[in-house]
Amino acid sequence: MWNLRRTRVVTCPETNEPAAVTGKTYLHSCSRWPERAGCDQICIKQIATAPDGCLVKSLVARWYEGKSCVECGRPIGEISWHEAAPALRLFDGTSHEWSDFLPQDLPNLFLLCEPLCWYCNNRDEAMKLRPDLVLKREHPVRRPEPPLKSKTIY
Repeated sequence: MWNLRRTRVVTCPETNEPAAVTGKTYLHSCSRWPERAGCDQICIKQIATAPDGCLVKSLVARWYEGKSCVECGRPIGEISWHEAAPALRLFDGTSHEWSDFLPQDLPNLFLLCEPLCWYCNNRDEAMKLRPDLVLKREHPVRRPEPPLKSKTIY
């Protein structure tokens, strides 16, 4: 039963806008309700035909896939959802966790933001709360040194 209650993001066929829904074979809830309650639930087809069932976590993971942190350049890599989830840097320079936003807003939000790693997001949060305790240092780009040239055989 828990699988049926997971949040999914679909495109509402009536408005062509993202909508957050729960349910797999029929909708239990929709972010467009109560205004559009009683619709014919055509969006269920999107859930049935998508390999991941339109799950929010899949949407988020696909967006971060292959991306690096805009601040430090660290690859985002595989997402640790409960321990060190990546964040977003918005066009105004603020950082936010993706879970701070409504699921139906994520597709449009991803068009306006850049990926931010967990470490840089934590630093930004500390800067907001206690700027007197945070020291931001620029890290010089280190070029790999060439291997030592030795004529000795080991």
